[in-house]
Amino acid sequence: MDRRSFNLIPVACIAGPFFLFHTSGHALTLSDLSNSQASEGVKAALDSGARAAVASLGQPNGYLANDKVRIPLPGYLEDAAGLLRRLGQGARLDELIAAMNHAAEAAVPMAQDMLLGAVKSMNVQDAKKILSGGDTSVTQFFAEKTRGPLGVKFLPVIKKTTAQVNLAEKYNMIAGKAAGMGLIKGDNVSVESYVTGKALDGLYFMIGEEEKKIRQDPVGTGSALLQKVFGALK
Repeated sequence: MDRRSFNLIPVACIAGPFFLFHTSGHALTLSDLSNSQASEGVKAALDSGARAAVASLGQPNGYLANDKVRIPLPGYLEDAAGLLRRLGQGARLDELIAAMNHAAEAAVPMAQDMLLGAVKSMNVQDAKKILSGGDTSVTQFFAEKTRGPLGVKFLPVIKKTTAQVNLAEKYNMIAGKAAGMGLIKGDNVSVESYVTGKALDGLYFMIGEEEKKIRQDPVGTGSALLQKVFGALK
């Protein structure tokens, strides 16, 4: 992506409706956009990306069936998984993985209002960072604005969901067996906290993936505003 500088100019310098091209026929550049146009374009992109990511992940198997965000076993159990499977624990490991992912799927719809609230509160400087930033700029924006409070919001839901499927019991059974064999040592993070962190990682990743689609094909969004703002990055 051509990361041209984002030159902000007063809104009053841009008049008239949103044309996709100058009257001379030349494509717009970032310097031709007003603060308002650039900010509204980024907000529209993030709003669309957040809604799409939540809808995708918040459905049955939204995490489990997605190789990019599926929540794996914690590293210390993943390291022991091969031996545990050979010892007949494969079905229990699979149940544990499925339960963790289903817990994330139950929690993620709660994120939408907070994500959209972060978009609405975005200022011009936030928009500047996102437009002129790299492929992780959206992920960084949402993580900075929402990761802490979303973690607090997710955890009770994940605890409730994991209790319904006896996730902690499944986890403790596997972890206890691995510990008894000397495969893991020491205290490890609770399974609920682990799932919460991974659920948020997957959510921000998918929002970033949606943003990439808009950057790569703004015309395909069907939005004149998104075409104008993100087309200026080409």
